[in-house]
Amino acid sequence: MKRISLQTKILGLIIALIVVVTILLSGIMIYIEMDQTEDNIGTRALNAATIVSSMPSVRDAFELEQPSEVLQPIAENVRKQIHAEYIVIGNTDSIRYAHPDVHKLGKKMVGGDNDRALINGQSYVSKATGSLGPALRGKAPIFNKNGDIVGIVSVGFMMDDIQSIIFRKIARMVGISLAVLVFGIIGGIILAKNIRKDTLGLEPYEIASLYRDREAVLQSVQEGIIAVDKRGYISMMNNAAKRILSLPNDYKLKKIEELIPNTKMYDVLMTGKAEKNEEMIINNRKIIVNRTPIVEKDQVVGVVASFRDQTEVNKMLNTLSDVRRYSEDLRAQTHEFTNKLYVLSGLLQLGHYQEAIDMIQKESDIHVDQNKLVFEHIKDKTIQAILLGKISKASEKKIHFTIDQNSSLEEVPKNVDMFHLVTILANLIDNAFEAVEQNEEKQVTFFATDLGKDIIIEIADNGPGIDTEKSSHIFELGFSTKNGADRGYGLASVKKIIDELEGVIEVHNQPDAGALFTVFIPKAQERTLELEGKR
Repeated sequence: MKRISLQTKILGLIIALIVVVTILLSGIMIYIEMDQTEDNIGTRALNAATIVSSMPSVRDAFELEQPSEVLQPIAENVRKQIHAEYIVIGNTDSIRYAHPDVHKLGKKMVGGDNDRALINGQSYVSKATGSLGPALRGKAPIFNKNGDIVGIVSVGFMMDDIQSIIFRKIARMVGISLAVLVFGIIGGIILAKNIRKDTLGLEPYEIASLYRDREAVLQSVQEGIIAVDKRGYISMMNNAAKRILSLPNDYKLKKIEELIPNTKMYDVLMTGKAEKNEEMIINNRKIIVNRTPIVEKDQVVGVVASFRDQTEVNKMLNTLSDVRRYSEDLRAQTHEFTNKLYVLSGLLQLGHYQEAIDMIQKESDIHVDQNKLVFEHIKDKTIQAILLGKISKASEKKIHFTIDQNSSLEEVPKNVDMFHLVTILANLIDNAFEAVEQNEEKQVTFFATDLGKDIIIEIADNGPGIDTEKSSHIFELGFSTKNGADRGYGLASVKKIIDELEGVIEVHNQPDAGALFTVFIPKAQERTLELEGKR
């Protein structure tokens, strides 16, 4: 089935609307005009009849033997002045004393509508068919000096003449209506072309299809997209943009700076130059932004910004890095024991059995002490694996890594998964190892307990500590006290995960030396408790 174009629909609707309205209004106006025309002519006829009947010469003529000699000239004179078809004057028996046709004088008036005037003495307008045809007539009684009815005056206008007057007025109305119709058609054509121009020549179904496709594309892409008009008001935003920047849903009729204070979209509006792959930090998220101007007829009418969340990528990379370090720590442990096995094998081959036995006993004591602390005090397998890996790494770096004997930790809750633990412990312990690298005596201590409502983890070192001026910034994304690229993500990732777990992390400088990081993680999060309470 062939679709009807928008231009044809608009033009057809306008023409149909104008035709219907014109016909309706014209019919009403014609009806009113016909009624008013008849009323006006009827009033004219009645007034003329009343005036003639009240003339003294007419009244006196009825006392003469030949009234027609006086009445006929008077009637004809008045008839010509008011352009009536006829003026008839008759006596109480409706015998004519005056008539335009002198041959009808002395004959009875025709129409049968004289009784109200001759009997009741009323003046009125009537429609009747007289000797000259259908007419609209004004009737008035003639009274003598004693107040008796002595005759009647009838002033008539032919219905054909009245209809001719009405038709002439109707013709003028029809002409005006046709002019309005032509004007409406021209206006409709101009309007349809203007709308088609505004829609870039697209039909409504094509616009609807493009809109559906655009929405599907915008909501399916993982990059955030925000568009603003030339005044800076947000015209479009997809779900990815709301999620990445944590923006509200009610963005309509808001300026971009209300949601993103440090926006640079106005720069693109002013210059019309696109900006590619610019790094920004918004709501503690590092994003990569592309800004492209929207140009129409060589004028910048808006800007589209697309961006991707570098924080999520960095978070994934950091997690992979933590897992890799976790794996490297385990390999370090394997490597260390492999080296010791090579030494042991050499002693045995050389026949130094006692030295081999002493080495085995020493390593066994160390291993038993370490395992006793780790396995007896720390029951969570993930934390055990992390600590064993870090113990081996510390041994390689000649760091004295100690598990506090007062530590006591059962299995952590399910809401704290392996990746949470790897990110938190690996980053904090590695930071402590880096802090003591320059010391002659390198000491790092680990403590954990879950005796209360929180899991408490403490990691202390004997390094230089934290600069008090920088302590408030160490958890900010991109901030680092160390030199080198790709710094400033570890502690920021730790803080973000602890916040997600509704926990707290604190850092203090110890009285003697070094920094102390303390982590508090609730065993049961408030959101979980609320859900359980609702159940």
